[in-house]
Amino acid sequence: MEVQDFERKIKEQEYGREFAFSAAFPALMRKVYLWMTFALAISGMVAYGVATSPNLLRVIYTNKLVFWGIMIAELVLVWKISNSVWKPNRSLASTTLMFTLFAALNGATLSYIFVAFAPAAIIKTFFVTAGTFGVTACFGYFTKKDLTSLGSLFFMGLIGLIIASVVNMFIMSSTMDLIISYVGVVLFVGLTAWDSQRIKHQLAMAQDMSEGSQKIALSGALSLYLDFINLFIYLLRIFGGRNN
Repeated sequence: MEVQDFERKIKEQEYGREFAFSAAFPALMRKVYLWMTFALAISGMVAYGVATSPNLLRVIYTNKLVFWGIMIAELVLVWKISNSVWKPNRSLASTTLMFTLFAALNGATLSYIFVAFAPAAIIKTFFVTAGTFGVTACFGYFTKKDLTSLGSLFFMGLIGLIIASVVNMFIMSSTMDLIISYVGVVLFVGLTAWDSQRIKHQLAMAQDMSEGSQKIALSGALSLYLDFINLFIYLLRIFGGRNN
């Protein structure tokens, strides 16, 4: 069943009256946040491991072929994980393996933060991000307002943010970099609320703990993981203060 069908049916049930959650819903929601936490832990450990290895840092950040190879692999994995939800022939085990591999590769590309920022700034920003993310995710989950229409707005904002970031790679304006960071924070705060509600809508239709239902939960964990990571990066750019 397509995502649109999930959202259409659940909105018919939700707005105007309360949800009738399935028995599997609480367990599936727990899996979303357990998988997300697992991915964050993998990324953090890999990032720290790479950052403390001069040889690995050199290979990743001085060899353009390696760096862009990792970036392309990450994009491919995100696409495959997202599409595996609707492919019955792709098992939960293989999807989980791809999710774990993506978290590890993303951790490798995030290793620069341990070089560019002080440990105290990283820890402080992580807790600020966790608090902001938690409040926003709860808002998206509990609000009775339908956030579906905001999805296209957030998508356009994300495209604009990417274009502005690419342009700033050439002009290297510190002012634009700060503006991009603030816009990024606002955008990913909104995306966190939107994704939280969207995942709730999708999983509320799941009647059991089948592989299909768990792959939907895993795809939701990927979305929230990406929201958290991007929110953390933009907050770190604003408040972190680079090492000299």
